[in-house]
Amino acid sequence: MTRFLGKLGLEISKQRLLSGNYSFIPDAMTATEKILFLSSIIPFDCLLTVRALGGLLKFLGRRRIGVELEDYNVSVPILGFKKFMLTHLVNIDQDTYSVLQIFKSESHPSVYKVASGLKEGLSLFGVLNRCRCKWGEKLLRLWFTRPTHDLGELSSRLDVIQFFLLPQNLDMAQMLHRLLGHIKNVPLILKRMKLSHTKVSDWQVLYKTVYSALGLRDACRSLPQSIQLFRDIAQEFSDDLHHIASLIGKVVDFEGSLAENRFTVLPNIDPEIDEKKRRLMGLPNFLTEVARKELENLDSRIPSCSVIYIPLIGFLLSIPRLPSMVEASDFEINGLDFMFLSEEKLHYRSARTKELDALLGDLHCEIRDQETLLMYQLQCQVLARAAVLTRVLDLASRLDVLLALASAARDYGYSRPRYSPQVLGVRIQNGRHPLMELCARTFVPNSTECGGDKGRVKVITGPNSSGKSIYLKQVGLITFMALVGSFVPAEEAEIGAVDAIFTRIHSCESISLGLSTFMIDLNQVAKAVNNATAQSLVLIDEFGKGTNTVDGLALLAAVLRHWLARGPTCPHIFVATNFLSLVQLQLLPQGPLVQYLTMETCEDGNDLVFFYQVCEGVAKASHASHTAAQAGLPDKLVARGKEVSDLIRSGKPIKPVKDLLKKNQMENCQTLVDKFMKLDLEDPNLDLNVFMSQEVLPAATSIL
Repeated sequence: MTRFLGKLGLEISKQRLLSGNYSFIPDAMTATEKILFLSSIIPFDCLLTVRALGGLLKFLGRRRIGVELEDYNVSVPILGFKKFMLTHLVNIDQDTYSVLQIFKSESHPSVYKVASGLKEGLSLFGVLNRCRCKWGEKLLRLWFTRPTHDLGELSSRLDVIQFFLLPQNLDMAQMLHRLLGHIKNVPLILKRMKLSHTKVSDWQVLYKTVYSALGLRDACRSLPQSIQLFRDIAQEFSDDLHHIASLIGKVVDFEGSLAENRFTVLPNIDPEIDEKKRRLMGLPNFLTEVARKELENLDSRIPSCSVIYIPLIGFLLSIPRLPSMVEASDFEINGLDFMFLSEEKLHYRSARTKELDALLGDLHCEIRDQETLLMYQLQCQVLARAAVLTRVLDLASRLDVLLALASAARDYGYSRPRYSPQVLGVRIQNGRHPLMELCARTFVPNSTECGGDKGRVKVITGPNSSGKSIYLKQVGLITFMALVGSFVPAEEAEIGAVDAIFTRIHSCESISLGLSTFMIDLNQVAKAVNNATAQSLVLIDEFGKGTNTVDGLALLAAVLRHWLARGPTCPHIFVATNFLSLVQLQLLPQGPLVQYLTMETCEDGNDLVFFYQVCEGVAKASHASHTAAQAGLPDKLVARGKEVSDLIRSGKPIKPVKDLLKKNQMENCQTLVDKFMKLDLEDPNLDLNVFMSQEVLPAATSIL
């Protein structure tokens, strides 16, 4: 499917989407307004989705569905776009993956790998990816892109992780991890075999892979068969693997193949090949004796000669070029057929070399042809058992992923989450941010509870840098980790029915669509408003700050009231905001659906101490001046900002700073005096009236 979509041009698909006939878009909209409207419905950052929609519109246009009897210039009307998710998958968009740092690509620091692509930065995937084989890493990425609420699948993953976390199973986990390091790219090798493009190294890689798979099978047979994965490996890693390994080990000469850079077989496989190799190995001594006899029949002026064997040409008599041999006619010798001159050596065919050609033939090519035939037969044996090799890769990559997750859970102290489909929301006891706890010297855990009909909308206030954003991301990441079947950074976690995670935390710039930062914020919120259900988790951080305070506050309140009006079907919403007026002006309705939380702080003189602990309540102030001082702004600037803020809050007029005003007056006076001193009063052309009108009078307002 991906290969087919790759043939649909991205830009053509995007233009087809933007120029479509949409009945739900008002005709009065301009092209720019149409782009803004569609960007809130279609994820233009998801390239496969854009290509798929472009291909679908092209198909509808060709078939002219619904407008078969209309003129050709009448396009197919589109009534709307609706996104469908598979029943067991959780809906997470690209913005959420980015802001939660589930994936994070960075440029590779090595100058030798700049052109080869990107590397994984500090991300959840990077922290948990301890896979030993490439296919395990691909499967882990696939699980991350397809979180699920299939309880059977999630429980089977957690059972394996929990088994390997037991202290007595640590040695077994390490042994399995070592074996998985030898599981290589089997599908690529099988593809080369089908095309007869097998490399020498492929046989060695396949041999190690199969023997490692047998080691995995034997190990899993000693493990509890109540765990599905162990049972599958023990049963499905059949004796076909032993047959493949035995064939390769008995037939392929790995050392000889690497030395000659081609497929060679071991002795005692084919008597005919062994005989030809024996004759080929004895050729040097035999040819030396033939050359001695040939020299007796040559002209006495020729000091020496040798008989050589060249593949595809045969046996030749080689003699050194004499000084008298200048012209081509000088190369002729009676009884010999001249072949060629190379490196001052003349090469001839003699009656004896022709006899050798007939007797021994082209040994080298014959050996290669026969070994190639054996390689083809061995390939057929392997390809006939390709199904078991493919299954080996599937089960081994699954085991690799679960061992990686178990290793991370052991090192970071993760615990097993519980799944309760009958519970709406999540309950987390002393949860931690899986990335921040690795970067901070100390991390304060926080609990979360959003279930039932109480506290579905949690409004979190607090000073800047107090931990509001980290708390939101922590809730999202713990929920996500549970939905991919991983242990989570918390003492306890109970995950209810969650069908989607929506976020509005950071603004992801969109240069290609030309959207402003605030428009991107609105698009992110629009996705949540239009798609969130009672089982969805919505994380909103500082929405509304991209426009003026009144409008931003009004939009935030309107969005929250829209959700609150749904009552029990309201999504689970976490909102972090510095709009204290949202609470002070009572813009949200009172009731059990709304819960106010704040980040606990303490003022110690002029210092503000952060406890990074979530508690019930509302922040009294944003403490922006304290954050500004921490950012390194001058003390005078911070003090003036605090003074202006207090005057605005109390409704008093703002007056300029007297010292600053006086300083500006002196500077303006000095500037005017300097200009006057530069005047030449004896100049008859000087007009003082012009100086008064152009310099003195305009400066009077800033001096007096």
